[in-house]
Amino acid sequence: MNFAPLPSVDAASVPADALVLDVREKDEWAAGHVEGALHVPMSDFVARFGEVTEAVADGRRAFVVCRVGGRSAQVTQYLVQQGIDAVNVDGGMLAWEGAGRPMVTDDGSPAYVL
Repeated sequence: MNFAPLPSVDAASVPADALVLDVREKDEWAAGHVEGALHVPMSDFVARFGEVTEAVADGRRAFVVCRVGGRSAQVTQYLVQQGIDAVNVDGGMLAWEGAGRPMVTDDGSPAYVL
């Protein structure tokens, strides 16, 4: 059985106005995340799938991110199988931080990758 290669992009190439889908858990999100990202933890993903389909209803591409890229790769594969335009962010939030891309926290404390 052949699988198509997983669509992926490096963190530096994600457009500033992109729809970023963060599939990390709540504690990881709280430590630091992409401003405006949609947070749907992988553990809640099936239950909250409607929020994702709503966010991409206008044909927007979802840039899926986790800490290093493993969980987001699984979610990206699932989304692509559902016919959704999704790409995995290579290296996840560690690569995002390493590329100097901005991160925020909900409480205004310094953002970091947990």
